[in-house]
Amino acid sequence: MATSRQEEIFESFKTKSCVKQNVYAQTQIVFNWVKEALQQMAEAFQNQISSVDERVEVEYKSTGNFEAEIKFGGDVLIFHMHTNVFSFPQDHFLWKTSYLEEDEMRAYCGVINIYNFLSDSFKYNRENDLGYLVSRIFVNKDNHYFVEGRKNLGVLHNDFINTEISPERIKMILEEAVEYSLSFDLLTPPFQQVQLVTVDQMKALSNNHKLRTGKRLGFKFSWENDPSKEKS
Repeated sequence: MATSRQEEIFESFKTKSCVKQNVYAQTQIVFNWVKEALQQMAEAFQNQISSVDERVEVEYKSTGNFEAEIKFGGDVLIFHMHTNVFSFPQDHFLWKTSYLEEDEMRAYCGVINIYNFLSDSFKYNRENDLGYLVSRIFVNKDNHYFVEGRKNLGVLHNDFINTEISPERIKMILEEAVEYSLSFDLLTPPFQQVQLVTVDQMKALSNNHKLRTGKRLGFKFSWENDPSKEKS
């Protein structure tokens, strides 16, 4: 016969496990919306750009149940659904809201990460190239969501208490992620920073264009030299 302590443990286990399963299932639904929106966007952009310049490619690719990508010109956005469910740190501001005070299970969220890479990093198999996290989408059991990210991504989608995710809102997030990534240009680094190259780097570059590259490596975002234009 189970003791009262065992019953409490089981009740906690049951509640959390069931909630996490619900969150996981809901996040899968949202990620399928992401895939559908990406495919529609890629087809629309490709149809438009093909009549302007056939050299420019826009391509959607699904690489499994938890990953999808869209390539547009020199950039790739990779969308990755994490298979785990997360809660917020105890010092997170949301714990001070009535929304979580009423039901702490609402803090459990699935996460979809959005990363930006250079297209050439994959084209030339430059495994050491760097990408960066553009934003991440949090979805809970009630289908409420918010977005952490740069510029509009973290401003327009931060009402976790009152806002539910939808295919329309997913489309907005994707458009903002693409727009944000396109706003970065590769700027040549100061000559002094790149005047020394090792033999190993030169061999790698000659063999397969493998000199390490990334939007944050050896290059600066166009706004980084002007603090007034910094994107939060």
